[in-house]
Amino acid sequence: MFGIPQNVAIWIITGITGTFFIIGVPIFLCVAFWATLASIAIDFTIQNIGITSYQGISSYALLAMPLFILTGDLIGAGGIAKKLSIMARRALAPLRGGLAMASIATCSLFAAISGSNSATVATIGRIIIPELKDQGYSEEFSAATVAAGGIVGILIPPSILMIVYAFTVNLSVLDLFKAGILPGLLVSLALIAGARYWCRKYDWGRPEPFVFKKVVQATWDAKLGIGAVILILVIIYGGISSPTEASGIAAAYCLIAGLLLSREIKFKDIPAIFLSSGRVNGLLAPVISVSIVLQQVFSILGVQDAVAQYIHSFGSKFVIMALMMVSIIIAGAIMESISVTIILAPILAPIAVSIGMNPIHWGAAFIVGLSIGFITPPFGLDLFVASGITGIPYDKLIKWVPPYIIFVLIAWIIIMLVPWFSLVFV
Repeated sequence: MFGIPQNVAIWIITGITGTFFIIGVPIFLCVAFWATLASIAIDFTIQNIGITSYQGISSYALLAMPLFILTGDLIGAGGIAKKLSIMARRALAPLRGGLAMASIATCSLFAAISGSNSATVATIGRIIIPELKDQGYSEEFSAATVAAGGIVGILIPPSILMIVYAFTVNLSVLDLFKAGILPGLLVSLALIAGARYWCRKYDWGRPEPFVFKKVVQATWDAKLGIGAVILILVIIYGGISSPTEASGIAAAYCLIAGLLLSREIKFKDIPAIFLSSGRVNGLLAPVISVSIVLQQVFSILGVQDAVAQYIHSFGSKFVIMALMMVSIIIAGAIMESISVTIILAPILAPIAVSIGMNPIHWGAAFIVGLSIGFITPPFGLDLFVASGITGIPYDKLIKWVPPYIIFVLIAWIIIMLVPWFSLVFV
């Protein structure tokens, strides 16, 4: 490349890309810049870059991604998410901090339909943060709690990130969905423990009487949301359809439910809903396409082999597991999750298998670890989303995050060490 030795050119390109990242250039442009120039440096043609990107994004499995994102927007617009929130609040009313814990439970229910963490935070946040504030909870705590609850969006299947992971390392999407059920629920309980810690400390959310009639009524009112969860569970895990087909069915169900049953979606609203989903897909799809090129360049340069040899040099299985966990946390804290998945998954998956871990078990554990990055500075995407919908500065949300991270880390260690949680349904 311009007469510069290949290894020197790669280091120069990496240095420039790192500078771009530090000064705030969007991650897509950083990845695209490095992948393109590195491809040229190793004598790839521009034509190859285009072909690789196109073929990478043209996977049938990835079609589920935009459809589940659309499902999330339809749930919010159709009033389904609000009904789920009321049901969770009624059920947890007798517990101290019941409304805060209900926000986590609602995020889990929403995740079981939409599969997107950012959609979970944005939709549930707009519904429940004002209610938390009215009930005397700190607005900063409320926003941070919903941001933390949003991380289950990529854990409880269907999950957009699980689809990307399975596509990247050539695993069954359905098996990975099954593996994520119990880890997702365990992380939800960990987040509830974090919310309870803050509520006990500041005496927020005094217990209310449990009224069985109100719980039954709220459950009946939330029947459309519960129906969506059951529908997805039956058609995916019952083997009736593939996850991709299920995403289309779920989107159609939520559209019909919003138009004809709850009647909170009007025909005039549909273009705006589709446009909102399109914007999110417009951010994700290009990152995936250029990340495929990045992965190809890494393979040719031997990055995966070099990292694998370094980690294996430590010998101990548990030290290797710890190093992989630290790598995921650091990468998730500074990079977008899809980029981290496409870059790290092909590197770490073979290492995990080599030390005796089942690839499905490791896949579920990988996604759990990556979820922590959504509330870990400096990236912390869920915190940015919560900040955006509330107007609360990002730095004021960070101080409420540590208990959530600590409890989720404990859950993650359990998931790593006990394969049963990931493999019982596989």
